[in-house]
Amino acid sequence: VISQRLVPSPCCIVTSQYGWTANMERIMKAQALRDTSTMGYMAAKKHLELNPEHPIIDTLRLKVEKDKNDKSVKDLALLLFETSLMASGFTLDDPQTHANRIHRMIKLGLGIDDDSEVTANGDEAGPDDMPPLEGEDDEDDASRMEEVD
Repeated sequence: VISQRLVPSPCCIVTSQYGWTANMERIMKAQALRDTSTMGYMAAKKHLELNPEHPIIDTLRLKVEKDKNDKSVKDLALLLFETSLMASGFTLDDPQTHANRIHRMIKLGLGIDDDSEVTANGDEAGPDDMPPLEGEDDEDDASRMEEVD
């Protein structure tokens, strides 16, 4: 939905007048004996309201016109939607996916290859940098097992 009332933010989530608020939806999801049949029709119908004059939306529109299949544009659009959900008080179904998307965008912004992985000490991990297996000393394990018996 194109908004005429948004000024500072690129987008927001608006809900219908008669559905649950974000807080009520969160409370009902947390109920131990909830009735899942009511969740479908009582959950708020969410609409993403866009501010067409915001520079983020304008730049995103230009990138979509340039290349519709760009993965980073899709990630940015989903990131805007999920951020709007959180800003409006809703919870994300899969927060780990949201975190991974943010990490990909940070890597893209910093110019880091998506293929390289970083280890705990900050070095890039290669395929040969595997840590040793814990059970390499089978003789010690066998003697410990005899002590337990």
